[in-house]
Amino acid sequence: MCHNELSFHMTWRNFLLIEETRMKVCESCNSHLKKIEGDICPKCSRENEGVCYDCKRWEDDPKWKNILDRNVSIYEYNPFMKELLARYKFRGDAEISNVFKEELCFTYKREFQKEVDLIVPIPLSEERLYERGFNQSVLLAQFLKAPIITPLIRINHEKQSKKSRRERINHSNYFTINDTICIKGKNLLLIDDIYTTGSTLRHAAKILKEKNAQNISSLTLIRS
Repeated sequence: MCHNELSFHMTWRNFLLIEETRMKVCESCNSHLKKIEGDICPKCSRENEGVCYDCKRWEDDPKWKNILDRNVSIYEYNPFMKELLARYKFRGDAEISNVFKEELCFTYKREFQKEVDLIVPIPLSEERLYERGFNQSVLLAQFLKAPIITPLIRINHEKQSKKSRRERINHSNYFTINDTICIKGKNLLLIDDIYTTGSTLRHAAKILKEKNAQNISSLTLIRS
């Protein structure tokens, strides 16, 4: 992340074992990656004692009630992570995804592996994919070594980071769906890089539920 030289301590164990050597991060950079800990909302991973106010509002709305079971996020959105995410998404540094591989896989196995049938990365619009050259959510999903499907098609081209919370929540659905992919009765896990208001994930979950998906949760790197 900081482009400084990183020494690697070779042992007989990592020399002899036939396994992928995980990417190393220096102590300085690692110290700035703040994992979410302590009391959190069980619905969205926000720092809170019990269910937070935002999630209560989502669940009190008949349109959105029980659409998204829960979201689990791993890291806080601090200034260091903000800059790292900008490099990853907007400046095309796709290699940064490897920094998160270990924690992402660990969280998936702990929280979701036993209950999820299929993984659904949040798609980009064709225009945004062309600009960026890769979908950051797909790169993250591929680390999980689980079946991935792509039933969602993004139809909204606007950057969500430029919108207010009210605009995100009240927007018409960002997605349409590929009807050739069967999701009936399946438990799905949405993958995205960041949970802000939960609007994007709930719009995705809603259209999947309308196609008879069973339960839908999400795993995101960051909770802002």
